[in-house]
Amino acid sequence: MAQETSRRRYDLEGRLLEYSVGITRLVEELANTRTGSHVAGQILRSGTSPYSNHAEAQSAASPSDFVHRLRICLKELRETKRWLLLIRRVPLVKSFIRTDTLLQETEELIKIFVRSIRTAEARKRA
Repeated sequence: MAQETSRRRYDLEGRLLEYSVGITRLVEELANTRTGSHVAGQILRSGTSPYSNHAEAQSAASPSDFVHRLRICLKELRETKRWLLLIRRVPLVKSFIRTDTLLQETEELIKIFVRSIRTAEARKRA
């Protein structure tokens, strides 16, 4: 079990896939209102973007391109965090279990991408 948790922690592609799944499921729970529909479209775009942009980073043409793709992932995660906070504040869902879980994962992913960008930039300079 501990090995499985450790593996999950470092499998960024898998984490981003699960994150996208969680965002998709949250979107399906949002209130079917004008506001809910608007927020659903926005968070679906920003919350699933890191998964595909991470794939682009893995195929980067240069170290600069790699950092650029990681920065896009970070930007989209920060935007998603804002939408999650709005969903809680309005509120647009009946239960905050999924939003709280996603907020926690968003924070962790943001930290991972910040560290990855710093590491990649340091390697570019070296």
